[in-house]
Amino acid sequence: MKGVRRGARRYVLALLVTGLMGLTHADIANAGPAQHDVLILVYHRFAERVTDSMTVRPDTFRSQLRYFEDNGYRVVPLSDVIAWHAGGPDKLPPRALVLSVDDGHRSVYEVLWPMLKARAVPVTLFIYPSAISNASYAMTWDQLRVLAQSGTFDIESHTVWHPNFKTERARLSPDAYRRFVHDQFRRSRERIEGELHRPVRLLAWPFGIYDTELEAMARDEGYTNGLSLDAQPVTPRSNAMALPRYLMTQHCDTSCLRGMLRNAQAHHD
Repeated sequence: MKGVRRGARRYVLALLVTGLMGLTHADIANAGPAQHDVLILVYHRFAERVTDSMTVRPDTFRSQLRYFEDNGYRVVPLSDVIAWHAGGPDKLPPRALVLSVDDGHRSVYEVLWPMLKARAVPVTLFIYPSAISNASYAMTWDQLRVLAQSGTFDIESHTVWHPNFKTERARLSPDAYRRFVHDQFRRSRERIEGELHRPVRLLAWPFGIYDTELEAMARDEGYTNGLSLDAQPVTPRSNAMALPRYLMTQHCDTSCLRGMLRNAQAHHD
């Protein structure tokens, strides 16, 4: 499974970085998404020593946030974006920005939280329970409880153990595949709710893989929204079960960020 995961992540990274970096400085001048577009960022790990593209150094993270702040962005809770997208009465500030982190790596507790604690910045975590209090790289349930009680972290589902649904569909019969998917959705939600005593209604698609069948099964299991890895802004027309996010990496420098804003503007136009 680790080999499949690495391969899929490399594919996603290549796709997103290519799309963001293939823009000239002339193209990106004075770029920025429209007032009613929202950027959702997704991170994975934080550390001074970078061992893979998914690990972001603390100073890189700070510089990325500083760039967005300097360009008029304001970090808001994902729940506010969900309500806005559903047509609720609450309005979002211009250039709203959401921070999310997938997988439940212990660096969220050890590195990210200390950086954000004094600022009370809202963050949504998407975790897969099989790793929590089990894998050496992951947080513990006690640490997640601390984050949940801080008032700035929302903790949602990333399935039970982060499967590749394309691989599972190919190896299982249609009935077995549907049972497998329902089990991944149900057990993750029930475990997180049982440990943290908070409702879980959001699902981040492992490897960004989703389709209409998966979306229907997720809704059957009580999820109201899904989050993808499509490098686009969220607009009122976005699919509620595949709200797009931008994959953030150590290699996303100023040029990458400018390209991201240009990409968002082009999508709106």
